[in-house]
Amino acid sequence: MKPLLQAVPEPAVDLPYYVPAGNECALFELAWRKRLPLLLKGPTGCGKTRFVAHMASRLGLPLHTVSCHDDLTAADLTGRYLLKGGDTVWADGPLTRAVREGGICYLDEIVEARKDVTVVLHPLTDDRRILPLDRTGEELQAPDSFMLVVSYNPGYQTLLKSLKPSTRQRFVAIEFDFLPIDHEVGVVAAESGLSADRVRPLLLLARRLRALKGQDLEEGVSTRLLVYCASLMAAGVSPEEAVTAAMIEPLTDDVDVKKALIEVARATLG
Repeated sequence: MKPLLQAVPEPAVDLPYYVPAGNECALFELAWRKRLPLLLKGPTGCGKTRFVAHMASRLGLPLHTVSCHDDLTAADLTGRYLLKGGDTVWADGPLTRAVREGGICYLDEIVEARKDVTVVLHPLTDDRRILPLDRTGEELQAPDSFMLVVSYNPGYQTLLKSLKPSTRQRFVAIEFDFLPIDHEVGVVAAESGLSADRVRPLLLLARRLRALKGQDLEEGVSTRLLVYCASLMAAGVSPEEAVTAAMIEPLTDDVDVKKALIEVARATLG
């Protein structure tokens, strides 16, 4: 009988920088130990992908990341036959490699993938933990070290792009949001090299712009964009130019909305 708790591999020496907001690190590790699939949900650029990279490195596990999109099919994940030198050769996809070798398979923005993708995942997200490969006739049993992690942004869900309840209920879920302002200042300062006292006004502006989500903006300023903005400033770009390039232009193409956002930035930053 297999033990419920396997030994933790040696972690990498240099972990990807990540500041926990709560007990998500402990919950992730416990889900991996108990062989439970994990769902991460939260706004764009709030740290979901960095969190997965951090935990993979912390647990010493290989990480297979797939950025999902409209054209992603089940075959892109599992594999397909390819012609090589006149021979037909089977090539594993990233999901199949992760199941064969162990490690974390991370499907970023799973709702963007085609519906047949979630069907492939179902046998891996229950007590069977198997991956049937119809084209090769194989039925792969996931090793203890395998973990399936998916993520999505609930704000982008529509009737056409959403996770069915039957799929969501196959996962343990962690909800992400932006860090408290003091913690986010520390993250942006550490990632960009800009001093914390110069980063803080950017965070105050970001909070004001995030409050416009669902009104004039589809999405608020992500932590990622804040790091870009602070990095430009650390390289000598003026605050006004950096804010326009990294915090306003990426958010909207509407001329009137951009003008209004620039006025908000001027009033906030002085």
